[in-house]
Amino acid sequence: MASGTAAAIAAQVDGLRTDLVGLRRDLHRHAETAWTEFRTASIVAGRLAALGFDVSLGRKVMVAGARMGVPAPDVIDAAFRRAREEGARAELLSEMEGGFTGVVARMTGARPGPSIAFRFDIDANDVNESREAAHVPAREGFASVHAGAMHACGHDGHTTIGLGLAAVLATLRAEWPGTVTLVFQPGEEGVRGARAMVEAGVVDDASVMVCCHLGAQSRVTGHVIGGISGFLATTKLDAVFTGAESHAALEPETGRSALLGAATAVLNLHAIPRHSGGESRINVGVLQAGTGRNVTPGRALLKLETRGATAAVNEYVEARARAVLAAAAAMHGLGIDITIAGATPSASSDAALIARVREAAAQVPEVTTFEDTAFATASDDGCAFMRRVQERGGLAVFIIVGAALASGHHTPRFDFDEAALPLGVKLLGSLAWDLATRPLSRDAQ
Repeated sequence: MASGTAAAIAAQVDGLRTDLVGLRRDLHRHAETAWTEFRTASIVAGRLAALGFDVSLGRKVMVAGARMGVPAPDVIDAAFRRAREEGARAELLSEMEGGFTGVVARMTGARPGPSIAFRFDIDANDVNESREAAHVPAREGFASVHAGAMHACGHDGHTTIGLGLAAVLATLRAEWPGTVTLVFQPGEEGVRGARAMVEAGVVDDASVMVCCHLGAQSRVTGHVIGGISGFLATTKLDAVFTGAESHAALEPETGRSALLGAATAVLNLHAIPRHSGGESRINVGVLQAGTGRNVTPGRALLKLETRGATAAVNEYVEARARAVLAAAAAMHGLGIDITIAGATPSASSDAALIARVREAAAQVPEVTTFEDTAFATASDDGCAFMRRVQERGGLAVFIIVGAALASGHHTPRFDFDEAALPLGVKLLGSLAWDLATRPLSRDAQ
């Protein structure tokens, strides 16, 4: 990489530090969960358009039938109205009505070259944020104002890094070879959103796919992991058992307990044998049932997930889980309805791209240590984008930008060191320029 360009990128990002922190805190304060990210997406689209990107959003970049885990219409409508009240631009909101909150921006350079894509997730978690004085967002006044929604995984930081990268790219347009696509994805939590954008073909022309995450396997600011491998394929299932209510004392024989059927399923789901083909996991996270202590429960909801090191392993666990659910329902004379609430494949980073991340990191003064790869024992919806590009002959990588954390991911006191924001922008900016000016191909593996 030309060190002069890297230095220019670094200098530009240094001038953006205040804006990056301010943007992150604004997004954090107005956290929005999956398919309700109206205000967030409108800010993203507005900033990208102002930078001169070709911006598409809403149904133009999502296949409606491929969305998963979509909230009830009244929940989406309430979030839509709230975003309008909180200053989201009406003309942008209109394109996202119904919960189509994905945004894609494209920059075409002045010269021919490769097509590079970056993905950033924008949604928050279903978490109530801490109000403790020791919690920096609470103390500094940018804790979430939305009950039941909190950026507890750093996606506010990811969105900010993506917009910072866009600002860097815009200044290089006149000399840029090729195209860059920036994907801002809703519904990563619960792996609900990527498939709808992948099936819309938003990265189908990309020869390189880059995803990133703050914290996760690295909780040291200044540490970078070049590429994660071993992401698990996963399926999220919602199972609704339906029985018959009865008075538990007067007429217990007329009831059919959905709660008893669901409890039977829970015990047997966790007894599914593991698979010799690699990591295999199952977890029931939610069981909701009943209306009163003297009423036979007529309805029960189970929320569970399966995971596997490969698609085949995950399919094995899912098939066994479905069999257990059906058998438990039959045993207790219940009806059952099983729906997929989220799903994403397994993926691993390509070694040739990890090497380029290492070279780009060497140009960023704030990067103090670099690790080529680490093994993930979780899942991420970015894998859907990675696999799409890899299956079409391209390369993909999932970078970890280390950041000191106040608490673990998905917890009420989660917060990250904001010094990781400019570091992340510098790293991705330098990487983008390197990949554009020295194109990679699958043959480089």
